[in-house]
Amino acid sequence: MIVNNRLKYLELLQKSQRQVRYLGLKLWDQELVPEHKHKIEDYWASKITFNSYNKDAGNKYYVLSMFPYPSGNLHMGHVRVYTISDTIARFQRMNKKNVIHPIGWDAFGLPAENAAIERKVPPGEWTKTNIAHMKTQLKSLRCTFEWERELSTCDSRYYKWTQELFLKLLENGLAYQKEAFVNWDPVDNTVLADEQVDENMCSWRSGAKVERKLLKQWFVRTTRFAKDLYDGLDDPILEHWRDITKIQRNWIGECNGVSFQFVLDSGDLLQFWTANPEYVDQAKFISVRPSNPLAKFDGMLLEDGVKLLNVKAKNFLNGELLPVYVSGDVVSESCDTHVGIPVVSEQDKKFCDKYSIGYESDVTLIGEQIREKQLEVCAKARSLGLGGYWTSAKLRDWLISRQRYWGTPIPIIHCSKCGVVPVPKADLPVKLPEIKSGTLSETEDWVNASCPKCKGPGKRETDTMDTFVDSSWYYLRYLDVNENRVMFDVDKAKAMTPVDLYIGGKEHATLHLYYARFISHFLYSLGLLPEREPFKRLLVQGMVMGRSFRVKGTGQYVPEHKADVIDAKRNKAVHKETGQPLVMSWEKMSKSKLNGIDPNEMLKEYGIDTTRLLVLADVAPTSHRNWNSATFPGILNWQKRLWLTVQEFIKFRESPPMLNRDGSFQKHEDYVFDSRNFYLKGANFNYSVAYQFNVAISKMQGLTNSLRKVPPSVFAHSLQFERTLGALLIVLTPIAPHFACELWSGFSAAPNRLGDEFDWDRLVFEQKWPEVDNDYQLDLVYQVNGTELGVVKIPRSKLERMTEEDVLKVALQQKEVKKSLQTKEMVDYTYNFYTGYEGVVNIVSGKKVAQNVVEN
Repeated sequence: MIVNNRLKYLELLQKSQRQVRYLGLKLWDQELVPEHKHKIEDYWASKITFNSYNKDAGNKYYVLSMFPYPSGNLHMGHVRVYTISDTIARFQRMNKKNVIHPIGWDAFGLPAENAAIERKVPPGEWTKTNIAHMKTQLKSLRCTFEWERELSTCDSRYYKWTQELFLKLLENGLAYQKEAFVNWDPVDNTVLADEQVDENMCSWRSGAKVERKLLKQWFVRTTRFAKDLYDGLDDPILEHWRDITKIQRNWIGECNGVSFQFVLDSGDLLQFWTANPEYVDQAKFISVRPSNPLAKFDGMLLEDGVKLLNVKAKNFLNGELLPVYVSGDVVSESCDTHVGIPVVSEQDKKFCDKYSIGYESDVTLIGEQIREKQLEVCAKARSLGLGGYWTSAKLRDWLISRQRYWGTPIPIIHCSKCGVVPVPKADLPVKLPEIKSGTLSETEDWVNASCPKCKGPGKRETDTMDTFVDSSWYYLRYLDVNENRVMFDVDKAKAMTPVDLYIGGKEHATLHLYYARFISHFLYSLGLLPEREPFKRLLVQGMVMGRSFRVKGTGQYVPEHKADVIDAKRNKAVHKETGQPLVMSWEKMSKSKLNGIDPNEMLKEYGIDTTRLLVLADVAPTSHRNWNSATFPGILNWQKRLWLTVQEFIKFRESPPMLNRDGSFQKHEDYVFDSRNFYLKGANFNYSVAYQFNVAISKMQGLTNSLRKVPPSVFAHSLQFERTLGALLIVLTPIAPHFACELWSGFSAAPNRLGDEFDWDRLVFEQKWPEVDNDYQLDLVYQVNGTELGVVKIPRSKLERMTEEDVLKVALQQKEVKKSLQTKEMVDYTYNFYTGYEGVVNIVSGKKVAQNVVEN
């Protein structure tokens, strides 16, 4: 029930109008035009402040957007992702969270090196120039990044610690070097990951036909943590990962076998996977594919193209020397190495019989013996550093070597006497030499170095690291970019991690997330992190799509201004000059497709806040956004309605019309009260839980329309109108901060205030975030097996006090639930309550168990 505030209003009206401090531009006698938006943004730019993270305050919220590659110019995809992260950062600060919101640059990699070579400038100079330009562009968006945390992966102050991370991996047996066939791009002269080669065996970047080349490469043994990473996807902390969990599971694969290593008599290590670790002591031979580097060994050619190599593998369990064969038939589909165990495989038994390999046939383990033997074998392998870790058959270790200059140098020195020697930590960073082009191997002064062990002549490792290594841990360096003693302060990591919300594109949902998770699990195993998982929640934003036009037949792209759209709904268009039919479609914005939109032009024409609103409106952040100016009027007109609403509020408060005493006023009060709470609960839920900012904007538009339906007397005399308009402006602030500040300055300066829930002397971003009223009725949704059957209305204050048992009792009393349970029985239930929004109780039912009737 709403308290009648007329007496309070009359008392206030009898007082003289209060003199208030006005901070805005005083444009309230004018219409809102683009020129005014720019003036507003310029005026408020220096006045809108925010507090950086306070290490002593607690209540942290770490929001992180994936750092950009410094290509030179921002595109609309950048605008979208950083508008999303900034909106969330502003919202959390306004809700008294201690926010961490950093920014940096993913600055190493092949594109920068190739661009620098084309322009005949050093890659470092090219990258530095791009960063400076893009930093200026980012600042023009007025995002509240903590620039004091800025980092760049190509800065030696950063990659010093990437190199130390490599050394930690090496010390723990997780970094190793071996020969491997790799995908070689003959144009870019570098190794490509399998994911960078298309179905035609061509390079993703240069388009060149990829060659298979045998090179000695550095790997990280990610397979050691495979089961941890697979099982970690069930961690409750990741409950909101949704389809990303499935992507990660598919990449890792079910960990239903164990990876081991046998030592060859050549001194090399042979890695293999088996689903039967309990029978490894019964292994009788090794078979490798012709593509395996071992196939290069000399040997004897047998029948059917099988080759017996002049090398043997030593079984670490019993010392038995096993013959090694090259065969494409006795190797599983996903592995290039197979251990032959005839006691469990009919195929292996036939191979042994064919090539006269002896074996026992009556070795069988049953029940608990199997598990005990598995534990024994794995423990033995681990103690010898020869594997013993559960993993999937398809998962491969991480190939991190890159034969290019522009990357983090691998801190290793090769010595003819001492072998592979890590660079001492005290000598880090190993800095890149300054060269315009070429590879590190061509820079003799840099390559030649003394061995840290014997002080004799040595040569530096000339491969650089995959850029995924740089980005696998950057969120930890943000905690204190000036820390010069360690990679990151453990106490700060305990206080500030994991990341609460990580925002980025779905294209990074596989490799980047997998490697970041691996590094996090590894550092956790060393006691350096408080949690295994690095990111609590992901927001995977869709791409910004532009309308493209291609000549039918040739596929040549033409710019939009040369296209005549005949039927937009049916995607029909023709070339204005030639009349040729065009294929019209929505594609990711790019220069090559001639469908990009320059963010600078958007900001120039519409302003910062309008651009932010346009980026977030209409579609969910996770969906692709078709950038179509035909949708702009909805936002532009709404801004005008908001402006007009505040204008009229000021006008009617300064010269209030007579109050109608026929009872309609109370109806309007009730209507505004209901509107405030209905739209506010939706906006708050979509800010804090769903991150559907398009829905939040829609709720604000709905609330604006509701306020404009009431007569002037309500503007002038209604407490509910005042508090609802104030709430609307506060809720607008995270998305359109400058515009909201100007609206608030007019609203708060209006005379004849009726309420005291706002801090009238403070700016809008300093206000308490509005909540749904305690006496407003929220929904208690009741479901059976996930199907919604109905809703019970309960006052917020009561619903928040109700226990799970209370809620269940209410649900079970509903006729729809009773009917559903007539032939079934309840086996479980769940209850989720979203503060200020709704409660959802779901009853899980199953078939009734027949009761035995015993007659007396």
